[in-house]
Amino acid sequence: MGNIDPKAFISGMAAIGAGLAAIGCLGGGIGTGNAAGKAVEGVSRQPEASGKIISTMVIGAAFSEATSIYALLVALLLIFKS
Repeated sequence: MGNIDPKAFISGMAAIGAGLAAIGCLGGGIGTGNAAGKAVEGVSRQPEASGKIISTMVIGAAFSEATSIYALLVALLLIFKS
């Protein structure tokens, strides 16, 4: 156990960290899917309010996807740093 190459160990840990960071991308997809589904339900119930519903959904989707972009950025940094 004492003969572990430090560079290989760091590369391995960075790869595991990148994989775990990529799991963070799931939250954005789930959040955006829920928002789109609820927006479709809202438009089907009140078609006259579709403009407000869609604009609110787009803003919410942007905030939801921001976390996925951060997770992707962390994963890419970990992959290309090591």
